[in-house]
Parts: sequence; C-alpha cells; structure tokens
Amino acid sequence: MMDEIDNHAIILLDEQGNIETWNKGAEKIKGYTASEIVGRNFRVFYPEADCQAGLPAQLLAEAAATGKVYHEGWRLRQDKTRFWGAVTITASRNEQGQLIGFAKITRDLSERMAAETTIRLHAQDLETRNKELEQFVYIASHDLQEPLLNVGNFVELLQLEYADSFDDGARLYLDIINQSTYRMRNLIKGLLDYARIGREKTFVATDCQELVDFVKEDLTAKLALTAGTLRYSQLPQVMVYPTELRQLFQNLICNALKFTKPGQPPVVTVAAEMRGKYWQFSVNDNGIGIEPAYREKIFKIFQRLHTRETYEGNGIGLAHSKKIVEMHGGELWVESVLGAGSTFFFTIPVHQSGHPTNQTA
Repeated sequence: MMDEIDNHAIILLDEQGNIETWNKGAEKIKGYTASEIVGRNFRVFYPEADCQAGLPAQLLAEAAATGKVYHEGWRLRQDKTRFWGAVTITASRNEQGQLIGFAKITRDLSERMAAETTIRLHAQDLETRNKELEQFVYIASHDLQEPLLNVGNFVELLQLEYADSFDDGARLYLDIINQSTYRMRNLIKGLLDYARIGREKTFVATDCQELVDFVKEDLTAKLALTAGTLRYSQLPQVMVYPTELRQLFQNLICNALKFTKPGQPPVVTVAAEMRGKYWQFSVNDNGIGIEPAYREKIFKIFQRLHTRETYEGNGIGLAHSKKIVEMHGGELWVESVLGAGSTFFFTIPVHQSGHPTNQTA
C-alpha cells in the first residue's frame, strides 16, 4: 500500500539515514528510481549549505530523542532542481526500545510556496503603492494647495486695493475666480480625506450613541439653519475605526439635511438592529428621494445628480462612506422613494460589536 502512494514520498531509513525502501511517490517527487537511490544516504536530498550545517544529522538526532521531527525547506531532485519539501521523520524502535531506523514522509509544497511568494510579492507591491499614495497626499496637501492659496490671496488683494477701478463685469469675474479656487480647495481636501481613510491600524470599542452625540453637536448650526430634527436612541457599541465611523455618520446625516424639499424641515432618524451576524444601521430622511436608475451612481466618486446651484457639494461624501463601510467588512446601500425620502443602510459585523447603550437623544 505504501509503495502505491504517489503523492507522498514514504521511505524507510536505517539508523545512519541510509535509504532502505522507495515508493512511487518518492520516485515522482524526487526523480530517482529505486535502483538508483536505495542504499544511499538521505543527505543527497539536501542542498550543500544544509549538509555543511549538519541539518540531516540534526533532524535524525531530534527524531531519535523526541520520537518525531517536522521540517520545511528546500530539497533537491535528481536533476538538481529544487522543491519546497515538508518532511516528517519518525523514529522506529524494536520491542526492547532500541533504535532500528526511521520512517520519513515528504510532501512537495512547491505550489503552496509559489502561492505564498505571490501573496508576499503582492503585499510588497501594495506597500509600495501605499507609499506612492502617501507621497501623493504630501504633494496634494502642499504643492497643489499653495498656488490656490496664492490665487485666492491675490484676488482678495485686488478686490480690496482696486475695488474702485473695477466695473461690475470685473467684479463678477473676480467672484467667479474666488468661487473656483474655493471649490478646488474643497475637492483637494475631499481627495486627501478619501486617501487617508483606513490609516488607523486597530479597531477601538466605540459607543455609537456618543459618536452621534458628537456629530449632532458638530451640526448644531446646520440643524438650526434648516430647522431640522435628528432622532436616535439605543445605538450599539461596536469595534471600529472611530474617526472613520464618525465621518460616515456625519456624511449620511449631512446628506439627509441637505437634500430636503422646499418648505419642509428635515427629519433624520438613525437606528440600528441586529441582523444575524451583522448590526444593520439605518439613516432615514424625509427628503427629495432618489430615482432607482441613480442608486448605484451616487456611490461613485465625483458623481452628482444635481447642480451646485441647487445643492452644494463635490460628489465625494458617499464615495467616502462606501469605502469606510467596506473597510469594516460591511455593505452600504440605499432604499428610496422619489419625493418621499431615502434610507441609507450599512452593516458592521457583530464579531466587531459590543452591547447597545440605553441612552436617548
């Protein structure tokens, strides 16, 4: 039976490591026929550096002392090509407990090694790309914003020092330049925020009730301006990236306060419920709603459904939100009725969660 196994090299060695048996698996993996290898020492399978370091003898000594030894490393075939072998050597003893040899089983793990190498190279490539992204963030935060600041400053100087020299047309042109530089700065800031998402390395236990409290405080002026109402209660504690999750709540609530119907104060409700292996959060509004054809488009960066004159913004917020949810292992989607409001849903895995709080706001 051992002789017929062809996916493992199964051989018996004497006390000195000389080969006594040879099965089909050994021939397939190592390339020798039985007549070519039986009687030779198993050191022949090891690279020269391992032999000089005494690895074969060390493995036999450890197997003799402990009963069994396992080792992974490069091994040699008959044609001197290398393969990554996983070797288990077990000591054999007679009824009197005397060592009479060893059983050696070898598996060819070259494919696994190649896969691990591919993954490692891919990880290195990702690390390189991340460093390139960090370089981009540096350039964007300094080199791109500096000329915009100069443009804005000099436009302001022109408006202050030469105001009497401009007619209405010139003042209009300067206002347009100011608005354009302001939008460009906001676009750059949005891109920087998007690039920085996920820079934190560890999850932190975060009370969503307190998190939304902070968001509500940040939005005090906007709620007052729109006569809006923000409702939420008994939100759970979750293991998350707190900065990103706060940004997620702020993006969704700000959108709900922004896309309102004329003359109707916005009402925004944040809730959460357990759904199997996930906490499912919802942010519901009574706003203008979204047409079914655009429910996927809105999550793509720079995709806008309205002009800036109608609703301000750069088309980055929901792309941010989608990226934040996905980096937590969840999903983000929207359900909406045109003219009757929208509900944005996102999920956070329960294994990253704690217990709900009992606070209300």
